[in-house]
Parts: sequence; C-alpha cells; structure tokens
Amino acid sequence: MAGRVFIFMVALLISHAGVSPVLAADPRTMTFPPVEFHPPAAERVVLENGMVLYLLDDHELPLVRLHAMIRTGSVYEPADKIGLAGLTGMGMRSGGSPSILGDALDEELEFMAAEMSSLIGQDAGFASLDVLKKDFDRGLALFADMLMHPAFPQDKLDLAKLQAFEGIRRRNDNPAGIAGRQFAIRVYGADHPLARESTVETIGRITRDDLIAFHSAYYHPNAVILSVSGDFKKREMIEKIRRAFANWPPGKQDLPPLPPIDDALKPSVHLIEKDISQTHLRIGHLGIRQDDPDYFAVTLLDDILGNGGFRSRLFKEVRTRQGLAYSVGSIFTVGNLERGLFIVYGETKAPSTHQAISAIEREINRIRTEPITEEDLRLAKESFLNSFVFSFSNSAQIANRQASLEYYGLPPDYLERFRDRVVGVTREEIRAVAQKHLRPEALIILAVGRPDRFDQPLSSFGSVNVIPLEPFREPAGTSPSR
Repeated sequence: MAGRVFIFMVALLISHAGVSPVLAADPRTMTFPPVEFHPPAAERVVLENGMVLYLLDDHELPLVRLHAMIRTGSVYEPADKIGLAGLTGMGMRSGGSPSILGDALDEELEFMAAEMSSLIGQDAGFASLDVLKKDFDRGLALFADMLMHPAFPQDKLDLAKLQAFEGIRRRNDNPAGIAGRQFAIRVYGADHPLARESTVETIGRITRDDLIAFHSAYYHPNAVILSVSGDFKKREMIEKIRRAFANWPPGKQDLPPLPPIDDALKPSVHLIEKDISQTHLRIGHLGIRQDDPDYFAVTLLDDILGNGGFRSRLFKEVRTRQGLAYSVGSIFTVGNLERGLFIVYGETKAPSTHQAISAIEREINRIRTEPITEEDLRLAKESFLNSFVFSFSNSAQIANRQASLEYYGLPPDYLERFRDRVVGVTREEIRAVAQKHLRPEALIILAVGRPDRFDQPLSSFGSVNVIPLEPFREPAGTSPSR
C-alpha cells in the first residue's frame, strides 16, 4: 500500500504541475497545487463484550497487524508506587501467561518470526502483534492470552525492578533528560501525575500482587480499542477476534480525575549544576490541549518559531546568525488529558548561556509583536501539507490513527478537518494565537550546566532556584520481596 500511495502522489504532482519537470528551465520556478489525499476509512465494529475494532484490510503482503490501546496509564498509579504501570505493561509480555511463560513465549514467537509487545505509557496502555498471515490464528491466541491472563512470575518482576533501579541510577548521567524532567516538575509540580518520577523507594514497594491488581483494575475488553490491518477478510477476522476474547467479561473502570493545574504560573529561573561543557536549556510554560480550537494555528506558529528546522526563526537567528547554540528549537507538546507544554530547547557553550537565553526571549517576543511574512506562512503550510500524507503511508498507520482519535475523544473526521483548517490559517490568526499562547511574562527558565563559566549570572533574569541532583541510593536488599 505504501508503494501505491507514493506512486499516486508522484502521478498527481506531475499531472497537475502545468510544467514538465524535464523541460523546466529552473526547478525552483515549478509550482504545484496542494496534494489532496483522503485516507480510506477503517470499518468500526463493537463486540458484545464492549471491545471496539477498527479493521482495514490490505492484501499487498501476507501480514496481519494488531494494535491495542487500553484505557489506563501511569497517571493512575498510586502516589507511593510510581513505576507500577510501567512494570505491569512490561511484565505482561516478559512473564507470559500460566499456559505459556515468558521464555517459552519468546521461543514460539521467534519460530513464527512474529513480534508481540506490551507497555503502558502516561495516558494509555498499548499492545501489539505483527505476524505472518499463515500463523495468525496461533498469534492471536497468544496475544489474547497476554491481555487477559498475564502470569507476572516473580523472577521476571525481580529482574524488571533491578532494571528500573539501574535506570534510576543512570538518570542523572544525561543532562537533556535532567532538563526535560525538571522542567515538567517546574510547570506541573513535583506531585502531579504528569511530572512524578519513580524512585528507589517507590519501585521497591511494588509487589507482584500490585501488578495483578493494576491489571485487574484497568484491563477489560470494554477498555480496549483494537486496530486490525493487513491481509484478511473482514467478516472472518471479526469472528476470530470475537472467539478469542469471548470469555473476557466487561468490567467497570474507575478513572480518577487528574488534580487541577495551577495556571497562574509566575516567571522563574532554575539552575541545576553539572560539570559539562554545554549548557542545556529549557524555556517555556504551560501549553494547550489537543482539542483546543487554536491548535491548528498553533501548529503553524510552532513551525515558524522553532519546529521548522533550518528555516525556523530560532534556528536562523540563535544558531545561524549569532552562533549561540549547537541545537535550538521549539515544540508544543499538546496534551490529551490535560494541557501540554510549550518548550524552547537549546544547547549552548557555557560562556554564551546568558546570550542564548536572551536571544530566545527576543524571538518569543518578536513573533508576538511583529507580523509574520506571507513567505513564512506559505513555507509552514507547505511543510505541513507535504508531510501530512506520509502519516498514512500504510494500512496500519491509518487504522491506528483512527482508533487513537476515538481513544482521545476526537471526532472521526478530525484529521481531514485538521488539514483543511491548517490550509485556512491566516497571518492574523498566527499573531493572535502567538499573543494568546506565548507568555513571555510567565517564562520558566531552566539551565543545566556550570554557572562558574556562564557569561553573566542567571540572576539577571530573576531570583535563581538551585535544584540539587539527588544522589542514587542503593535499594535495601538485592531480592525484592513478594
């Protein structure tokens, strides 16, 4: 299917260009109409137990892919057992089920050249299966067994906890990771589910019974949206999945609401001292949700400001013209359950730290006060439109995206409306959303580096909060308890 999409795009471009690519005197003078692409719609089916299916057949290759989204997430972990969701998701796959434990499961999947995975992220659980068509029945049985009956053997949990301890031990080795985690804490608060971090203590408290209870609370068929793509007949596939999950009864989920976020953020400056040659910067504040009506214009604003690579304002000014940063850019990490983050990131040599921060602040202010050019807007739209079609390069991507829209409560035609809405964004809208969603008076500035080498002290931006890096403490005992 990916090959057909590419050929379709090339043919469409050539047929509507109005000028022969071979005969054109200068390729830069060629003009093309916008590429229009309407992905096929997956068929939506709801089983008797409440499981939702999105099915899209594609007979190009003898493969079948399953991708499940489960209504769970690390945001629902108990505050004293941060890391439980991650261990649960990992343990479902590594431990196998009572009928086939993890090591035997690994061998069988390898023999079939199949891949099966399970994990739990911040606001969703995921499970997937990629298998040859000829082995699908057995692959589906293993996949359903993993979702419904994980064994969570103690030895696999012990190993996973040791791996988690090692991850915590190495957490402060990566300055970019430090900056990202600490910035989220400064925005949301250390105790908020969107910023909490696991510790040796929280991992150490987790038992096998906790994994069983977490799975029991959140894994029900009516909490699953399953996308199915590949080489199959729809009616047969629906019946196979119905039989595979027939004995899985629906359950009641109690999803606690997230605590409110304090939107009255004050500007603040934070320093994390670390003996490194480059200063890692995070500058920004609270962002927006994906369902915000301004999201379409914010997407283009972000592209023009710093997410558009070499042509973005931050890159051209801070890196290219002033030579102050090795890397610099911006991103709006839109949220689904809550508002996301607006972040400008950068790496600069220590003696230019103050200059780099000042230059970034100027660019944030400039895009709010000076109208963008028609060329800026045109390039941002072209970048979006030219990349949009590649989000649907195969049937799995199409089915998965449509399933994710339902998961996050977005309308089925959201992606098509997204494209049309972006096309219609004006320069005036860009300026309006810049003034609304970029808040220079509330910037949180965070730097990781050596302050003794900075060109000027950070205190020129405000009172500095020095954040100590917590040293790693070895967990008590080497064999986690049951």
